[in-house]
Amino acid sequence: MTAAPAPGPPARDGAPAVPRPLRLVTAGPAEPSAAAPQRPLRALARIRSGPVPLDFDLLAARIPAVLDGLALAGDADLELRLACTGPQELREVTAELLRCGAAQVRVEFVLRALARRPDGPSPSPSPPPPPAPRPAALVPETVRSATP
Repeated sequence: MTAAPAPGPPARDGAPAVPRPLRLVTAGPAEPSAAAPQRPLRALARIRSGPVPLDFDLLAARIPAVLDGLALAGDADLELRLACTGPQELREVTAELLRCGAAQVRVEFVLRALARRPDGPSPSPSPPPPPAPRPAALVPETVRSATP
């Protein structure tokens, strides 16, 4: 997929604008760009299954807010990444998960997505060098007091 570079600001002397290079920023899995404005509320739902394990494919088909999920071993059995239109849809999703057989649903809001920078620090930076030794200060053998 190729896109034309966006034109830069016009030059003050009337010269044609110089196109700016495209700058792609990747901060996580690709999502349809049209979904972002329609579903601005991001959340994670950690689910503990009831007596019958939950079927992820069934949940994803029934609940349009489900983007993807993880099967877990631990306190939760399933984690779903959600994109909702607002708080009301999030409440409806939670109620639907309980109706589908979840014993417990814990919802956490996503404040912002974090991604590792490709030009960031290396995973194991070398420790700073130890400080250079300083010579000990000379201390007189006898210290006289100015008070009588």
